[in-house]
Amino acid sequence: MLNLRRSGKSLVRRALIVGVATVLVAAGGAALAEVVSPDPVSSPSFNGPIYAVAYGGGTVYVGGNFTSANSGGKNVARTRLAAFDARTGALLPWNPSADANVRALAVDGDVVYAAGDFDTINGETRDAVAGIGATSGLVTSMRHTVLGQPNALVTGAGRLYLAGRITAVDGVPRTNLAAFTLATGALDAWAPTADDVVNALAFTTDRVYLGGRFHKTNGVSSTLRLSAVDPATGVLDKGFLPKPVSQVFALSADDAGVYAALGGLGGRAVAYTRAGATRWTRVFDGDAQAIAELGGVTYVGGHFDRACTTTNNGIKGVCTDGSVPRGKLAAVDGQGNLLDWSPQANGVAGTRQLAVSAPLGSVSAVGDFTLVGGLARKRYAQFDGVTPQEERSLVPGDYVASYNFDTTIADGTFDDGSGHTHLLRAVVRNGGKVTLTPHANGQALMFPPKCTGVACPRLVLQASDTPDLNPGTKPLSYGATVLLAPAETASGENVLQKGYSTGGGQYKLQVDGVSGKPSCGMSGAGETGVHIARSRQSIADGAWHSLECRRSGPTLSILVDDQVESSVAVPSDLSISSAQPFSVGGKGVGADNDQFHGSLDDIFIHIG
Repeated sequence: MLNLRRSGKSLVRRALIVGVATVLVAAGGAALAEVVSPDPVSSPSFNGPIYAVAYGGGTVYVGGNFTSANSGGKNVARTRLAAFDARTGALLPWNPSADANVRALAVDGDVVYAAGDFDTINGETRDAVAGIGATSGLVTSMRHTVLGQPNALVTGAGRLYLAGRITAVDGVPRTNLAAFTLATGALDAWAPTADDVVNALAFTTDRVYLGGRFHKTNGVSSTLRLSAVDPATGVLDKGFLPKPVSQVFALSADDAGVYAALGGLGGRAVAYTRAGATRWTRVFDGDAQAIAELGGVTYVGGHFDRACTTTNNGIKGVCTDGSVPRGKLAAVDGQGNLLDWSPQANGVAGTRQLAVSAPLGSVSAVGDFTLVGGLARKRYAQFDGVTPQEERSLVPGDYVASYNFDTTIADGTFDDGSGHTHLLRAVVRNGGKVTLTPHANGQALMFPPKCTGVACPRLVLQASDTPDLNPGTKPLSYGATVLLAPAETASGENVLQKGYSTGGGQYKLQVDGVSGKPSCGMSGAGETGVHIARSRQSIADGAWHSLECRRSGPTLSILVDDQVESSVAVPSDLSISSAQPFSVGGKGVGADNDQFHGSLDDIFIHIG
């Protein structure tokens, strides 16, 4: 059975692996970056721009300035409001009609709330804000007169919050912000003020975040463009002091803070802490107009075409230090790294709003685009691929191999603590030998010292190939606890490897170059290249570090000491099935075997 002797860090790591299918969260709150597929699923298209999108259970609701939807090749009348099944893309019979633009949507229970430029819904007077039955499409009794243009809606704390360029509701003064009581539909007493337009709202249990082009909130001048107020009283939260450099177009929030999409010279996506400190910034060559967070990934939409490789841009937003293509859509991991996700949408205005569904593991984008990834997707696109919450297995999968070097068999091979009998056998050349060193409550394995030339000592441990060491397309975690001194780094050192990039694919963990930065590599059957997630943090400091590689759905992540360091997208159908043996410490014993020179402990492979 599995040997449970572990160092403190290894215990944490093991607990995380067991829980990955359930929680997808690393220690310290670092969310694992599981990215949706860049390929949009089948969905209806629309003959005019979409400004708003919201999920309600398994239904997607959209609003804008369209008059028909195309579903299954047939045009169906839909006047500025429509709904369809999020799983199948089938257009639903929900068919309320608005006489002018719908600019914002929010769903609460069995009611869809809409705001915009309209005067009527279904021919009944509803000035700029309305409640609509989520199934029936009939308007509720909620009825108000709004003086101005609403831009944003969000629900929470028993209220529907409204923002925009607003001066009064039902003749009662309101300064760009208002709220309604959900239970009755009545105008609420909540009434903070902003001295200019509010474009965006985000709700958390103790804050309503406001974003726009205002200079003051509740008359306080230190609240430029982004602020937070109490959900019940509207009192300014003075503990939140961000400093956005330009107009805020969209917001998303979670327990870690708030994410803002900014315009200006080019555009920016910025993550702020709850105190308002900048966590990370990504810069684009056009406005960022939409932002949403799902599973540790922040998705950004706008009318940009490229993402800058640094935070510098110049005239007309042009990236001054290099850029990569990101047509209207991009994704950023929890540390601010730009991910490879790049669906490439077209159009000038591009993406206007994003919505996510954690239960479905989906991201929806709306706007003015007509093509996404070369496919016809007129004004709406949905991307799936994050493991849906409702489908995540409570069964943690299986450790198919585990080695802590505390037990050996008589001939010097090392026992497999997982119980699968994958014995590690030492292969030595040129005087290489097995050397053990104390670590935690047991021992670790030392590898030959750094050396150059064909006669250098070599030590590699190998386990015979069996089918259960090949994950196919299943979720996969593997790693080790590593000790590497600065003097022990080389051009490349192989910690563990199964297979090669030709002949069935591979997965590997290595330390790259003299900088001592680890990386995870993976390739599937039929692929010639290798997908690599590289850490920005060196481990060559003479201390023990836990390293983990994790493939979950279309994402490969590297974790150092249980913190996600980097993530890259991989094909969701990537399959690894190699007949090569599993190797530790090098890919062979030849002169170019990428020999590891430090010490290793707590090696594991976990599949499922």
